[in-house]
Amino acid sequence: MARQRKLTPERKALIQSLLSHYKPEDAQDVQAMLRDLLGDTIQQMLEAEMDDHLGYSKYDYKNKHTDDSRNGYSPKTVTSSAGDIPIDVPRDRKGDFEPQSVKKNQTDISNIEDQVLSMYAKGMTTRDISAHLQSIYGVDASAEMISRMTDRILPIAKEWQNRPLAKKYAVVFMDAVHFNVRQDGRTVKKAVYVAIGTRLDGHREVLGLWVGGNESAKYWVGVLNEIRIAVPKIFSLSPSTPDSFADAISAVYPKA
Repeated sequence: MARQRKLTPERKALIQSLLSHYKPEDAQDVQAMLRDLLGDTIQQMLEAEMDDHLGYSKYDYKNKHTDDSRNGYSPKTVTSSAGDIPIDVPRDRKGDFEPQSVKKNQTDISNIEDQVLSMYAKGMTTRDISAHLQSIYGVDASAEMISRMTDRILPIAKEWQNRPLAKKYAVVFMDAVHFNVRQDGRTVKKAVYVAIGTRLDGHREVLGLWVGGNESAKYWVGVLNEIRIAVPKIFSLSPSTPDSFADAISAVYPKA
């Protein structure tokens, strides 16, 4: 759940910096900003791979135990759902660095970063993730590289989770997607609950995602109570099954 928190001076400065730099005025500007931020994320993944390949971080020469070193970058453009993204692929002097997140001949970005984060969030160890990526996707990623990758990417995900939400939403749509997953050696049903809000200016955004058991009014009450901490007023709510959740909505947002 993305909760609204009191902004620290550092966070305020970051938001002001983003607004000052991008100056978004419409949905296309927001899309461009997301494309740029996605490019930064991919770039950090590549840098983490190079750190793992050489065994030391950039400028950390006291921990260097190899005769290989960084040798600049090669420009490359990859395609994503957000559009074309220019990136700089790190090079090493020996020329044997083989990036896995964006491979040498790859022009379409894979979902490896989503897979890594989702598996990490489920409690899998870095070695479990490494083995899973190798067996399912054919990606050769060491446990150490996975650890470096998540260390770089998780702060970006936490930044999104802690972003401030609007105080009012015109409409909030509620639904759940159901999956069969393996847990403790057996197959169980899980539901991913999602709430998407339409702001008063017409823009939509995901308020939060929750993973729980089968979809029920009781669970939605808990979700709505979490949302209410950050969003005190919602004018209209549209659940997937209105009759079943009428009591849950009236209990949390009686005026909606």
